[in-house]
This record gives sequence, structure tokens and C-alpha cells, in this order.
Amino acid sequence: MSLLDYNEIKIGKYVVYEGEPYEVTDSHVARTQQRKPQNQVKMRNLISGRAVTTTFHASDQIEEAEVSKKDIKFLYANKGEYWFCDPTDPKNRFVVKDSLMDGNTKKFLKDNCTAIALMFEYDDEEQIIGVKLPIKVNFVVKEAPPSIKGDSATGGNKQVVLENGTSINVPLFINAGETIVVNTESAEYVERAK
Repeated sequence: MSLLDYNEIKIGKYVVYEGEPYEVTDSHVARTQQRKPQNQVKMRNLISGRAVTTTFHASDQIEEAEVSKKDIKFLYANKGEYWFCDPTDPKNRFVVKDSLMDGNTKKFLKDNCTAIALMFEYDDEEQIIGVKLPIKVNFVVKEAPPSIKGDSATGGNKQVVLENGTSINVPLFINAGETIVVNTESAEYVERAK
């Protein structure tokens, strides 16, 4: 168990606050003339998704959360439940609640794709607190409006439907049946798959 001093509580750190795991989303260390330095922190609860704002003073310490990563494979979604399995043992299936999935992760899941489960261990109990996709994922374009000769010179975009039903904007030269690379964090077209 490692403790973080008030000024080590930075964006992207995982901490245990009131017995639950949080991800630090904003942090600002401020010094006022009369007062001692303090760190104003915004955090998101990794179980409930609730946002919290709090202040840590120079004398405060907080426990750093033990967050590990584990490879998982997406099987299917049904009524707000997302079913995954262990990639090495397909019989080992488990469900991840909708509240633990962020919008872009849900949008870019496709059957049998690999993802990363964020695991939180506390009091010898391990639980999934989130799912992340690789930053770049290949998708087959299922539907695309036809390209018109001369389109590529204008550098415009058009909307296409990917194999999992998600719509995104791509350059005009992309056609149905092509495989493209999508950035799952920004939800943007990257390039044609090689």
C-alpha cells in the first residue's frame, strides 16, 4: 500500500477515498498568502461514476488504489449488460454493468474484440471498475454513400456505418467493404487499414 502526499494527487491517478476507488480528473495546487498550500481535486468514482470535488491540505495523505489491467474478450450486449470472457478460457464468462462502460467504449465494441478490464483490489476482493478498448481498432465499413468523381479534391467528409452499427465521419474516398482504422478515444477515422 502506498500513500500519496497532497501534491502527488494528480490527473490520471487512482486513489482510495472513503473506501472506494476514484480516478483523479482534475487537480490544482494553490498557495494563498496567509494559508498553507492545498490541492483542489476533482475525482470520479470508478464504481458509481459520481463526481466529487474535495481539497487536500499539506498534512493530508491518501492511499493510492491498486488498479491492475487484465485482457478480456467482448462476446455480446443484451439489455444493458455487456458479456465478456477470459480470452484463454471462453467458458469463464462474466457480465459488466452498463454504468462501468463509457460512451465511446460502448460505441466501438464489436463481437470477439479484445479489451482491457481495469481491476480494483481492496480488502482481498477484486472487482472490475471499467473497460477500455485499444486506442486504434479496425472496422469494416458496412454502408457508405457512393463516391463521386472529384470528391477527394475538396477534402470533405461523409458519414458511414461500421460493421457494429456505429456511424462516423470519414473522407469521401472511403467505400463500403473497406477496412478502416478508428481512434476509439476521439471517435475519429485514422486511416485505411493496411
